[in-house]
Amino acid sequence: MVILVTGAGGYIGTTLVRRLLDAGHRVIGLDRYFFGQERLGEDVLANPRFELRIADIRDVEPEHLRGVDGVCDLAALSNDPSGDLDPELTEAINHHGRVRVATAAKKAGVKRYVLASSCSVYGTGDNSRLDESSPVHPITTYAKANLGAELDVLPLNSPDFTVTVLRQATVFGMSRRMRFDLVINIMTLNAVEKGKLFITGGGRQWRPLVHVSDTARAFERILTAPASDVGGQVFNVGHTNLQVISAAYTVREVIPFPIDVQVVPDDPDKRNYNVSFEKMSKVLDFRADITPDQGVREIYEGLKSGALSPEPWTSTVNWYRRLLEAKALVDRVILNGKIL
Repeated sequence: MVILVTGAGGYIGTTLVRRLLDAGHRVIGLDRYFFGQERLGEDVLANPRFELRIADIRDVEPEHLRGVDGVCDLAALSNDPSGDLDPELTEAINHHGRVRVATAAKKAGVKRYVLASSCSVYGTGDNSRLDESSPVHPITTYAKANLGAELDVLPLNSPDFTVTVLRQATVFGMSRRMRFDLVINIMTLNAVEKGKLFITGGGRQWRPLVHVSDTARAFERILTAPASDVGGQVFNVGHTNLQVISAAYTVREVIPFPIDVQVVPDDPDKRNYNVSFEKMSKVLDFRADITPDQGVREIYEGLKSGALSPEPWTSTVNWYRRLLEAKALVDRVILNGKIL
């Protein structure tokens, strides 16, 4: 297959591109590459079955998708704090930009479209397992934009255009474009660097969790599944649910030296969702394999060996803030009639 991956330079995208190439597909990696093309890896960039495209999804036209068999649409401002930096931009990219990609793909004759959504659309819930039919209560700009994209792309599903939404749990684990702003990852980093974990928001809020390799595998499974099984469907993908304080204890148990866990007085974190992954298991015989403690162990080993380090670009919200500040500076210079 010829698969176009938007957001190919991101945390999940770099992992997915590599997996699709390893499976023998041709891959087009479309992204602005704000975090650097080099995150893909020299082997991917040199692969004859990989094509790099530097583009914004808000500019995608049907002609950009001719000859493509499937689209994995991952391009987004990629977490709740990042979405709140610029709500209008988040809505423009995460909602309308992805609807634009889906619409262009259908016009271009693409057969498969998979939207990367998030379990954050559930927002708040009781302690029961929320499934794909449960009410959604998005709280953040990021979650609302994801839900808007879902609602607008699912009606595009047709016999000739299979649309599927993948609601991903909070992702963890090592990636070429590493992120240290996700709960398991940042806890592991703090444990290694500081020997302490500070739990805010009370720590009793639930989070669904999935390893980055497992969610990449889920995208591939959707692309190759019978259209009758996945067309017009929403699937939660994840391995398990943990309360934030339990995630901290998981990290403490894996790290081979004493770690102090402290619950810090703070406003309660209103995001709280305990999610069921049974539908994907029953319909597609898919189960996430990698546990949170395995993810902690691989990150710890990566930090210890020097394969991982907390570079500026590993914190998504801080990196976006830098980019937005740089853009504001350029805009002010142009407005004042100065030449750079």
